[in-house]
Amino acid sequence: MATFAESITVEDLERDPYPIYARLRAEQPVAWVPAVGLWLVTRADDVEFVTTHPELFCAKVDATPLDRSFGGPTILTVDGEQHLDLRRSLDAAYKPRVVASYIDDLVTPIAQAALDALRADGRRSAELMAAYFEPISVLSLGAVLGLGHLSAATLQDWFHGLAMGAINFEGDPEKQRINDETAVRIDAELRPLMERLQRDPDGSTIASMLTVERMRTIEEVLPSLKVIILGGMQEPGHGAGSCLYGLLADEDQWRLIRDEPERWDDAVHEGLRWVAPIGTQTRQAVTDVEVGGAVIPAGAPVGAVVASACRDEREFDEPDRFDIRRPRKPNAAFGYGPHFCAGHAFARGQERIALEMLVSALPDIELDPAHEVQFRGWEFRAPASLHVRW
Repeated sequence: MATFAESITVEDLERDPYPIYARLRAEQPVAWVPAVGLWLVTRADDVEFVTTHPELFCAKVDATPLDRSFGGPTILTVDGEQHLDLRRSLDAAYKPRVVASYIDDLVTPIAQAALDALRADGRRSAELMAAYFEPISVLSLGAVLGLGHLSAATLQDWFHGLAMGAINFEGDPEKQRINDETAVRIDAELRPLMERLQRDPDGSTIASMLTVERMRTIEEVLPSLKVIILGGMQEPGHGAGSCLYGLLADEDQWRLIRDEPERWDDAVHEGLRWVAPIGTQTRQAVTDVEVGGAVIPAGAPVGAVVASACRDEREFDEPDRFDIRRPRKPNAAFGYGPHFCAGHAFARGQERIALEMLVSALPDIELDPAHEVQFRGWEFRAPASLHVRW
């Protein structure tokens, strides 16, 4: 008779992974899930252990969809000096103190332009994911990366396409086709740009990745740049959408944020915990390792489920509830260990500005009852659409 973990399907996870994670935490906190070819680790302590012991669980995974889809080792799939070298090449612009010095000036005009477009021609309703949150996210990071010449539509197309490859643990040929065709378009655009920046570097992140401390080849940098385009452009917009839904769906929370706008940082923090935009950190067992009462065999791929850690009842009271009054404590939304997200301060700042400006400009905004909000995804989760009216 199959165990619960063996009965889980990809569609189950895509539709709503949180009840699945809750049951796994209670019954099989470390479990082999054949549908995605991973040992899923779901309790917060175990997730942190897996992601902070690279001598036991390495970032290099033999069958990772990231390396398969992005054309080689990425900053997420290497450890040690190779990881530090890539990390140093991009850290300067994303340190919290540096981000604080420019984030408002960068994001505010981008968000204002998106707001103006929402309200053009006297419109009183909109779908915010594609028309507001995602454009702000891609254009803000695009400007810092050195892709400010590209449209929001192009950058949105890029991250949506790359996501299909990154989540393709099951080896779905259609998902892989979408990723591969997207990668061809990205390579055609970025290779000439990167060749120019090798010769004549500017202040962009791409130039930094190619030239800081040493000259790097395009082949060394391009796979990691695709990771940044995917995660960095997707996560803030999707996190902001989830946060706004949490506020609008609860009258008490909505009243609180309007009465106490100084709570926006708390709202962003809670939104990222409640619906983590990125679901897992993937590792491979270096040797046989016992975790959570199970022995993970050497060479096995492991999904350290940060989204589950963010809702672990051992860490958070009423973890399934969105509550910006929740006492502030660290959560796993940006991962753990050496691979903790380099862009965490950038993402938080961008979310805060986009949300605060939207609510200030449209104080009577509400969910549009004609459109049900449905979340999708387990590796990347957010509202599939977010229709509002005002």
